[in-house]
Parts: sequence; C-alpha cells; structure tokens
Amino acid sequence: MGIYVWRIEPRWVEYNYLDMPIKNLPDSLQNKTLIQLSDIHIGETVNEDFIIKKIKEVNKLNPDIVVYTGDFISVVRKNEAPFDQLEEVLKHGAKGKLATIAILGNHDYGILGRNGARADSLVTILEHYGMNVLRNDSLNVHGLNIIGIDDYWGRNFRPKKAITKYHQDAANLILVHNPDVCDLDIWRGYVGWILSGHTHGGQFRLPFRKPPIIPVENKNYDSGLKHLADGRTLYINKGLGHSIRVRFNVRPEIAVFTLKRKG
Repeated sequence: MGIYVWRIEPRWVEYNYLDMPIKNLPDSLQNKTLIQLSDIHIGETVNEDFIIKKIKEVNKLNPDIVVYTGDFISVVRKNEAPFDQLEEVLKHGAKGKLATIAILGNHDYGILGRNGARADSLVTILEHYGMNVLRNDSLNVHGLNIIGIDDYWGRNFRPKKAITKYHQDAANLILVHNPDVCDLDIWRGYVGWILSGHTHGGQFRLPFRKPPIIPVENKNYDSGLKHLADGRTLYINKGLGHSIRVRFNVRPEIAVFTLKRKG
C-alpha cells in the first residue's frame, strides 16, 4: 500500500468530463471546451516532468479555453520560489485557442499568504507565457464574462471589487482558489458556475468516509460538484499536483467542461 499511495496514485490522473450549462451563453461558444487545471504545485514534492507530460496531453485535446485555479508553486522549506522549475513547465503550457486564464492560490503568496512580491513576480512570469491573470478582475472571452477572485488568504483578496464585474444579463463564470469564498456575503445574486481548487480532495480518503483533513472551514467542500442552496454551482477540482506526495482514493484531476447554453 505504501508504494501505491506514494508512487502510483499521485501520478494516476483522472479526466472528469462534465457539461457546463451557462445562462446567456453566446451561440458561438455552444459546445466549446473549457479545461480546468488546478494546484500543480511545482516545487520539492511534485516532479515537473510529470506535470509537463499531463499538460502535453491537455494540449492534444485542443481546448478552446484553459483556466488555472491557483497554486502554481509550493511553499518550500527555505521559502524560495521555484520559478525556474515553473518556467520549464510553462514552456509547454496548456493553452486555449480562445483564452488562457489564471488566478492565484495561497501557495503563490508564500508562507501565510504574506509575500506580495512573490505573487507579483509570479504574475509577471505567467503573463510572459501568455496567461491572463485575473486579480479581482474579469475578461470577456467571446461573450463569456470570466471573473477571477484573488486568493482568500492572500493580501490582495478583494471579492467585493471582483463581483462588481458580474453582469446579470451576460454569460458569467467565476474562478476562486479556496471554495470557502462561496460562503461569504459578497455574491450579489450570482447563480452561475464557480470553479475552485485548493483542497486536493483531501488527498487521502478511506472508503465510504469523508477525507479526514481538508484545508477549508466548510468541510462539505471536499471535491467535485456541489449544488449550493441559492442556485450557484460549485466545482472543486482535486488538483494535478499535491503538497505532500500521498494520495489514496483521491486521484489527481483534469476537469474537461463542455459549454452549453442554459435554458
């Protein structure tokens, strides 16, 4: 079992295919593909060659839109950002034909989310490799208004600013790293999709049990699809990388969505 949880499952990637019905979706985006990658965690515990291999697989799917929902790098013992390793990955980066979009996660801000300079340096690198990094901002992708909220634990968390970019009569999609943001009183009647990561699905789950440890306040936010009471739809990606190299019953994930017009 030790070999399985350490060497096999952390590399046994699961592709999850879902329809994403969006109100007011333009006809031009009907049946387009959006791929979500999350928590690649480049650093001491994740082999960049493994991530590069999976990114190349994503590119073969020829996605229309690619979104990254945070934690590109990991906090390391010396708190040194592994930017050189990340750049080797980004040279092969998964890109969408229409747009490639990213938000930041807590690890991208360093220990305790306090290193704003690290986050700014990371943004510069991501933009150099063609990503649109949304920090409480939005991007219109052929009529789809994609809003990115900066990390919940980071210094630049401005959800009320971000949600002003929501337009009720448009097609909208919101990206957050930490799903706990869904429980804040900031949503202004939004009833669409929210894509998140952060939890890694807990990384370890005994059969028929919830994962014993997940880094969120709302313990229902472990992984997968969550239909929230007010009509929002939350999807929590289990991540492609890991913080500790152990996974059991929680395979790493690449989520592939097909955009559909709702109603």
